[in-house]
Parts: sequence; structure tokens; C-alpha cells
Amino acid sequence: MCSSLLGFSLLIKGSRTARRSFEFGKTHVVRPKGKHQATIVWLHGLGDNGLSSSQLLESLPLPNIKWICPTAPTRPVAILGGFPCTAWFDVGELSEEGPDDWEGLDASAAHIANLLSTEPADVKVGIGGFSMGAATAIYSATCFAMGRYSNGIPYPLNIRAVVGLSGWLPGSRSLRNKIEVSHESRRRAASLPILLCHGICDDVVLYKYGEKSAQALSSAGFRYITFKSYDGLGHYTVPREMDEVCNWLSSRLGLDGTS
Repeated sequence: MCSSLLGFSLLIKGSRTARRSFEFGKTHVVRPKGKHQATIVWLHGLGDNGLSSSQLLESLPLPNIKWICPTAPTRPVAILGGFPCTAWFDVGELSEEGPDDWEGLDASAAHIANLLSTEPADVKVGIGGFSMGAATAIYSATCFAMGRYSNGIPYPLNIRAVVGLSGWLPGSRSLRNKIEVSHESRRRAASLPILLCHGICDDVVLYKYGEKSAQALSSAGFRYITFKSYDGLGHYTVPREMDEVCNWLSSRLGLDGTS
């Protein structure tokens, strides 16, 4: 599996792959077991798929949430030496100096927005994910704040919550400057709750990247950042972390748990 290659491949600084269009894979949906109050798109990690996300989420005690679990396009990934893998964007290295694949990020963020565009007006929408999926969810949060994608196209959604597990913030170096220039961007950033969780023993996406991402978002004006760290946790999820996600989402989205 691609994800098993990632830890080793972080040592490799791969070259950027050629730009081309990619087809997104199958989307899996977990219907709410109770009254539909919120819809969340959940994004898998590198080399995974939407089916495995849906299997994790359908067991959570959140009867009022509809989960949409898309599958990323299969594309050559530089960090894996060009090996084709399901990936939301191309990544060559995890570092503050590493290049960001804005085209890939915008394509995935637009695909997510499209999946949420037909939800009823009274249903709150959010985005979450694990690892690279978390990075894409956090990137979507910055698009919401700025009111546009990196390519300048307007961002159409009113996101109400973002969750990132074992992820990082793409474009962290320039985020503050992009948001400070606009009163509306500052207002949107200040209104959006974000939950970030990271294992201290993560050897794939190092803990320091999660911590720095939370700091960068906070300094850019995102006031409702919750950052949770977990002793002994590597690059995976555990029940106590998912319990935290459930409690946070119920509180932030005002879910009443009714059927």
C-alpha cells in the first residue's frame, strides 16, 4: 500500500510530476440514522479510499450527520518517487520550504465543494480528513476564509466546521498575508471552528508539523482552533481521538442527537 511507503519516502525529495487532469474515484455516503442536521465530507489519507473512511465513520455515535467519503484521483506522487497512488494533491516533501501543488489542491477543494453544493440550506456543512485528507480539509478552510481558491475562482461554501487528524497546513508561510488584506477574510477566519489532532509519536507527518499548522492558523486570525495532542499515538487514529471528534462536532454544530 502507498501509505506504508510514505514513512520511508519522506526522506526522498522527489521531482515535480507533469501537470495533467485526474479523475476522482468512487464516492461513498453514510446516511444519517436520525434527523439530518449536518453533512461532512471526510477525506482519506494517501493511498487509501472513500470506502475505508465510510466504514470508520458509520460506527460513530453521530446520528444527525451525513458523511460523504470521496476517493482521490490516482496520480504519480513525487514523495513516492512517482509511484501512482490515490492522492488529493502531489507532494514532494513535508517541510515549510516544500513546494505546494496549488493546482491539485484547488481541484480537490473544488470537488469537495461540489459534493456539498446540493445539501439542503438548513443543513450545516463541514470538511474533515486524515493525513493528506486533513491537509486538504485545512486548505479548504483557508479557501473559505479568503473567499477564493488559489487560482482566484470564488469559493462557494459556508463551512461550519473543519477537522484535521495527523495533517498539516499547505501554504502556511503565506497564509497570514493573504488573510490580513481583507476585512471579510479576517471575519470568516475568526468565525470558523477547527479541530486539529496529532499523535506525538507520529513518524510520517511529524508532530511538529501539526503543531506549527495550528500556530500558523491562529496567527492568521483563526480564533477557534482546538489542538489536541496524544501521547503514544503514531500515524493512525484511536478510539479516544474519535471520541474527541464526536464530542467536538456535536458541540460546535449544535447536534441534538435526536432520531
